[in-house]
Amino acid sequence: MDPTVAAAPLVMRTTGWADYALLDSGHGRKLERYGRYTVVRPEPQCFWAPRLAPKAWDAADAVFDPTDEDEAGRWRFKGKPLEKFPLAWGEAKFHGQFTPFRHLAFFPEQAANWAWQDQRVRAVSQAPGGRQPKVLNLFGYTGVASLVCAAAGAAVTHVDASKKSVGFARENAAFAGLSDKPIRWIVEDARRFVAREVRRGSQYHGIILDPPKFGRGADGEVWRLFEDLAELTANCAQILAPDASFLLMNAYAARVSGAAMSGLLAQELKGRGGVIDWGELSLVEEKGDRQIGLSFFARWASE
Repeated sequence: MDPTVAAAPLVMRTTGWADYALLDSGHGRKLERYGRYTVVRPEPQCFWAPRLAPKAWDAADAVFDPTDEDEAGRWRFKGKPLEKFPLAWGEAKFHGQFTPFRHLAFFPEQAANWAWQDQRVRAVSQAPGGRQPKVLNLFGYTGVASLVCAAAGAAVTHVDASKKSVGFARENAAFAGLSDKPIRWIVEDARRFVAREVRRGSQYHGIILDPPKFGRGADGEVWRLFEDLAELTANCAQILAPDASFLLMNAYAARVSGAAMSGLLAQELKGRGGVIDWGELSLVEEKGDRQIGLSFFARWASE
């Protein structure tokens, strides 16, 4: 039985939590709260006018000024430059940091995916006679998804080509009190790692696949989303255990879509049954009636 592909898209809406809120947006920018700090970042999709008075925006602790269209730029701080600061989502504690690429070392809209991953892992680990699921997090960056899955009861393999990012992720795990959890930290090109896992006959109960549009591996390998995603997905399908629970794919490239990724998953997961949902992730303003679509996803669940 092949997977059933949802006939219509799903919008996964991330609303605020204790350590994050989208306070306002408009005129190509968004005003956010990260822990105790308020931040202004560019967001071209915000065609509308802000709701809050200018003084709310002027009081921000940090403002990102872009220098080009490829996310680069610099931060302006109201006072002295801000360093790492503590944040949390559920049991996953981690650090925010002002990077040169307009984000703060994690992507808050991914909270909708974290909630789904948490639910899928706990459904396995806490079921009567449950087992510890093995989860593979590819392009794992600073590790929030890895921490969410580990806290929910999974044994996690975290893979990223950046030694710096994996080091940051390990620091986050220590900060969260999860260093004793079974998390493997791998600095390697995702394609190379997965190809080796195929040869080894390794199996995982869940796979998280969150590739960039373009990247370089630990040894100079070049990743191009539109050229390389299909092969990587095919190999990921080969290492999904027969009793696997999920495979989640997320992408930020403007030319990709959840619909396209759902077709790729349907092709590679033939015979597995289950359901493939697809759509986009959005951030919702505190008022609840405006939202910003930021990434696209497709996800397979076994039931």
